[in-house]
Amino acid sequence: MMVTTAAWAVVMLLLLPWPCARIRQGNLYGHVTGRMLMWILGNPIKLEGLENLKTRGIFICNHASPLDIFLVMWLAPTGTVGIAKKEIIWYPLFGQLYVLANHLRIDRSNPAAAIESMKEVARAVNKNNLSLILFPEGTRSKTGRLLPFKKGFVHTALQTRLPVVPMVVTGTHLAWRKNSLRVRPAPLTVKVLPPIRTDRWEEERIDEYVEMVHSLYADSLPDSQKPLEPVATGKKSS
Repeated sequence: MMVTTAAWAVVMLLLLPWPCARIRQGNLYGHVTGRMLMWILGNPIKLEGLENLKTRGIFICNHASPLDIFLVMWLAPTGTVGIAKKEIIWYPLFGQLYVLANHLRIDRSNPAAAIESMKEVARAVNKNNLSLILFPEGTRSKTGRLLPFKKGFVHTALQTRLPVVPMVVTGTHLAWRKNSLRVRPAPLTVKVLPPIRTDRWEEERIDEYVEMVHSLYADSLPDSQKPLEPVATGKKSS
């Protein structure tokens, strides 16, 4: 990781005047590094529905382990940008590469700032003909069970009218447990569900859409990762 990150950081610096080229290089970095890491770790991986990644969209993924990030980096199509809290720039090396790759950051200090940040994200996605990847839970699940979704992905869908493409990841919480540096040989599955059209979504039904997509995830996950509490929507927009 350190070697590939350092190498691509040099490439990104050389491409500073060309932001779109930096996005493509960031995706190439993710494809190479994500795939290489998963090969080194050796976890059995089952991939389903990869044909659903061939369209522009808002790709969303449940989050229970750092492995989710590497899987998404590997599988996200070229022309996809990530979204993270603005403080990521302070993460050693990786944070700087994230910014150099022209990925997007949001301000989550309060709901109003988060909503405005998501509007800026939508404008950037539309202007540059991009796709977007984000984790709608807003944080990592400590147990692997699905957390409530925040509303940011729906706000972005309403402004871009891109389809929402769910990526359902299972098993990563068993492979790389919370507060552990050991990666276990647990089998992993990534299932990409068919795109959900958003061109007729209405702003007054935001909570309904969040609940609908959350329920789709709950139905697609094994019992060990289903939410224990009733479906609930998040209060923030990121």
